[in-house]
Amino acid sequence: MQRIVPCLWFNDNAEEAVKFYTSIFKKSKITKTARYGEAGARASGRPKGSVMTIGFVLEGQEFLALNGGPVFTFSPAISLIVNCTTQRELDRLWTRLSADRRAEQCGWLKDRFGVSWQIVPAILGDLVQGKDADRSERVMAALMGMKKLDIAALKRAARA
Repeated sequence: MQRIVPCLWFNDNAEEAVKFYTSIFKKSKITKTARYGEAGARASGRPKGSVMTIGFVLEGQEFLALNGGPVFTFSPAISLIVNCTTQRELDRLWTRLSADRRAEQCGWLKDRFGVSWQIVPAILGDLVQGKDADRSERVMAALMGMKKLDIAALKRAARA
């Protein structure tokens, strides 16, 4: 069992979201589903027998999705980072996940459930966190002008 498991709070569409996410990522699966009983239904206002929580795994990372009602919504203050090794992988995930073009910026996107994701090249940290401040600045300047990140363009900026 993973010691720290992120819990994603949905209004009433956790099951739909989890099925969507597990269809996108490799090595993914639904691990367990719990339903509201009488006491939980009374406390939450959710229908008895409806999905309360769903445990799932994406690329080896455990998550829990909760149908908790409309009390809380997602914010870009928390995002899920996906490190991609190729442009093809980055493009595929971007196309599948992005649902709000206005929310796209610097590798960040928002999916149809309101969850924020950062779809980034796995080499990004090396490109911006090295000892060469000028190189880091060039890469950041290039990145800031992008919505979906372009690995080749970021590498060109690093070499310039």
